[in-house]
Amino acid sequence: MADAGQATLVSPAEILGATILVVDDQESGVRLLERMLRGAGFSRVTATTDPTAVRGLHLINHFDLILLDLQMPGMDGFQVMEALKVDEPEGYLPVLVVTAQPGHKLRALTAGAKDFISKPFELAEVKARVQNMLEVRLLHRKLHLSNDALEARVRVRTADLHASYLETIFAMMRAAEHRDEETGAHVVRISRYSQQLAGFLGLDAVFIDRIFVASPMHDIGKIGIPDDILLKPSGLDAAEWATMKCHAAMGARILGDSQSPYLQMAAEIALNHHERWDGTGYPNGRAGEAIPLAARVMSIGDVYDALRSKRPYKPGLTHAGAVKIITSGDGRTSPKHFDPLVLAAFEANQRAFDEVFESLTA
Repeated sequence: MADAGQATLVSPAEILGATILVVDDQESGVRLLERMLRGAGFSRVTATTDPTAVRGLHLINHFDLILLDLQMPGMDGFQVMEALKVDEPEGYLPVLVVTAQPGHKLRALTAGAKDFISKPFELAEVKARVQNMLEVRLLHRKLHLSNDALEARVRVRTADLHASYLETIFAMMRAAEHRDEETGAHVVRISRYSQQLAGFLGLDAVFIDRIFVASPMHDIGKIGIPDDILLKPSGLDAAEWATMKCHAAMGARILGDSQSPYLQMAAEIALNHHERWDGTGYPNGRAGEAIPLAARVMSIGDVYDALRSKRPYKPGLTHAGAVKIITSGDGRTSPKHFDPLVLAAFEANQRAFDEVFESLTA
């Protein structure tokens, strides 16, 4: 198998098959260069005596090399190069200038030309300079195409890894919670609620991506709560409720000290998703903006989904019923529990929450 270096080598056949444009206002100069090039084996040679046509010809043919005379009436070689730069986003001009003026050589190289041929022509010099420049040009093009292909493979692989990562998170959450399919669907819905609400709030794409991945892990700390409390079909007594509330801090410990920005946000959410804007939540009684934004965004979806979901100890509410409790309160839940901006975004876009719940509920 060829290594990366061997894969980018340019063969003699590729060099001889390269496309070349000869530009000279003198017909005799054009014929001489054409004859030299074809005699050296180059088969795809085009010529013009009209410098104003060069840009159009290059746009159509994308020449690998342009042999450009500098001294031409109407539009000289320097002006032609300036026109070509407009259509070369990489800034690479495949131009080999032809000049009899020694003072023009440095100016041409400064203007973007890659090399020069002196007049009068010598066949050996023309052949050597054309071959050398074509080899560099074709290698440059191969490298560019190779980089594009590599970037495309990286994008595809990154997307695959991201999807696999998210699938693993959902599977882990279902296993950790010992829940039925309905509760398994809960973590998927939380992910969607959080993603959409972050978008409604105008948060940036990085935040939206991270909260989509991180929010399903909000209750991972429940893995450490005994089943007789976690799965109890009736209300919890004071001691049991104290144990249940430990899941927030436990989740943060499970997810903490990670280098992954997704897990860092997940730890923030796990610790703070039961905190309330008015400071009446747990485990630390944080209030207002002391509660991380990701937790403030995620928590309202968590409350909405809990209200909509049927449980052994309660029926599920309608969409309208859940929205009324969140926006008006019922004694247990109060609008004072939520960030006012997040609550306003929820209320203005509440139909999206209903669509998520209905589409992801068996």
